[in-house]
Amino acid sequence: MKFLLVFDFDHTIVDENSDTWIVKCAPEKKLPNGLRNSYRPGHWTEYMGRVFVYLGDNGVKEDEMRRTMTTIPFTAGMVDLLGFIGENKELFDCIIVSDSNTVFIDWILKAADFHKVFDEVFTNPAAFSSTGYLTVQNFHAHHCEKCPKNLCKRKVLKEFLDKQLQRGVSYTQIVYIGDGGNDLCPVMFLKKDDTAMPRQGYTLEKKISQLAQDLSPVECSVLAWSSAIDIMSYLKLLIKE
Repeated sequence: MKFLLVFDFDHTIVDENSDTWIVKCAPEKKLPNGLRNSYRPGHWTEYMGRVFVYLGDNGVKEDEMRRTMTTIPFTAGMVDLLGFIGENKELFDCIIVSDSNTVFIDWILKAADFHKVFDEVFTNPAAFSSTGYLTVQNFHAHHCEKCPKNLCKRKVLKEFLDKQLQRGVSYTQIVYIGDGGNDLCPVMFLKKDDTAMPRQGYTLEKKISQLAQDLSPVECSVLAWSSAIDIMSYLKLLIKE
């Protein structure tokens, strides 16, 4: 009996958007209007690439970025939840699927000593160039019409499950924990024994209830959360059953 926990990162594990949090490093803690207005829907990664060039051009170094990123707050109850999962790793496989980047997630998890809780992190690859600029790339290419150009979370989840099956690992239940519009695609892939846990009052919850109103509800169970303690209570019930 093993459960797969799939976490989004921004506004789910951390209570902010890691990509906008980095702006605290910019001169006057803000971006010029021209740069801010250069974002095109579905092309977030390219936009962040321009933000990182701007930070580099303004002399923002890796150390300062790391210091800033490790002050990002965790969502209420999340520290307790991750501690609980860490203590029960024999029951839970745990992955992150996020539109953030490898550098930010790695810094944040390691600073809080939570990196061991997660088996794999699927996010946009980032690295510092020889000139000290942070660079970011799209996670993969895909053909999903619903998702941003750089990441279809359903594709990531499906490929992970296929790979696990080849290793002889299958899951009693998948629990998907997220908040955003790009979490809907993987939630629609879940089966009736699985559970989607959208964050209360955020886009994912609204999109799931809109589907129910349109009489095409998702197949899985839906359980909203406002504190990660709600998620922990659910997981405790699961392992009791």
